[in-house]
Amino acid sequence: MKDNIVWGKTLLSVYRYLERIAGAIDKIIMQSALGSANIVGQNYYYNNVYSITQKILDLSERKVTIINLKLLIEEALSAMDKQDALILIEKYIDGIKSKDIMQKHNISMRTVFRKLDGAVKGFVSALQKKGFSGVRLEKMLENEGWINNAYKRIAEKNEDDFTLSSAYLSKAVSM
Repeated sequence: MKDNIVWGKTLLSVYRYLERIAGAIDKIIMQSALGSANIVGQNYYYNNVYSITQKILDLSERKVTIINLKLLIEEALSAMDKQDALILIEKYIDGIKSKDIMQKHNISMRTVFRKLDGAVKGFVSALQKKGFSGVRLEKMLENEGWINNAYKRIAEKNEDDFTLSSAYLSKAVSM
């Protein structure tokens, strides 16, 4: 169950970056496609039609995975209790600190943590009802090194305030 909880937190934490990653993949596909018109000389060996086509196909598959992951998260959130979904969105997607959630909802810090814990379990339950356990998510995202790095970071540190720099996101597209 702990593995599923960590995956739940990971998905919620990376959600805010999925659209940017998909957009970056689109730009790389466009550059690869447009650049393929000028294949001459020494570049021909490394940039032949087959290798460029394979690169575009691989990137397209990554984008499909990213889009499917985004939809899965949205469907799981919409299947949950609205208040639980709201607190998860505030904490993990919008990046609001627990202290600010406490003040916004006029509840104690202990209540914030209790609600977050219950909401994460509800999110994981919604994922499992859709057939996505930790094992299936691991398989689905095995080629997304940046998401696996986020998973490891959350598992090791039990981090709730998870952010990625723009430089890391640029690197993540090539992972």
